[in-house]
Amino acid sequence: MGEMEKMVYTTLILFSFVVINLQIIQGNDAINCMEKDPKSIQKWFEKNLHHDPKLTNLHFYLHDIVSGPTPTNVPIVISNSTAKSPTFFGLVAAIDDPLTVGPDPDSEKVGRAQGLFASTSLEETSYHMSFNIVFTNEKYNGSTLTIVGANPFLHEYRELAVVGGSGVFRLARGSAVLKTLTYNATSGNAVVEYNVAVLHY
Repeated sequence: MGEMEKMVYTTLILFSFVVINLQIIQGNDAINCMEKDPKSIQKWFEKNLHHDPKLTNLHFYLHDIVSGPTPTNVPIVISNSTAKSPTFFGLVAAIDDPLTVGPDPDSEKVGRAQGLFASTSLEETSYHMSFNIVFTNEKYNGSTLTIVGANPFLHEYRELAVVGGSGVFRLARGSAVLKTLTYNATSGNAVVEYNVAVLHY
């Protein structure tokens, strides 16, 4: 092979390497959802607000761990009267609950529910929920959904509002239907099934 052929061959290899790496970077950007700098977000709005929103249905399980060495539900405010209240009125707690594909805590992780809730009813066990679903799975990694609403825990079904989101779920709105799958009255631990319907661009 002559010197010119070697140079051409080397150039082609380097060009192929650059193209492959650009594809990998673009693929990783898709996995990490989208650019978050102000100019990119402005361009996203200009591009997408003229389109119709799409519907995404999500299904996962939340594991609320109150007892044990690593609780994911921790009280941060307890009023003087909370201990005497049958509904724990006045309790405020922080959560960082794991979310999984199946009800088994060892099943595939899809994200975490991170935020606050407060016991806000004198008549029944009901919590005001305000938290983010922070996705860590490959498809939605880095995206979030913001969920707010009343959670009357002893009802079979409860509906919370999806009021926003980020990343893939930017400008999200929708609803999350909750159903308690298991609850241990002694430990306080619970597994809650989530069915989420969300409109986003």
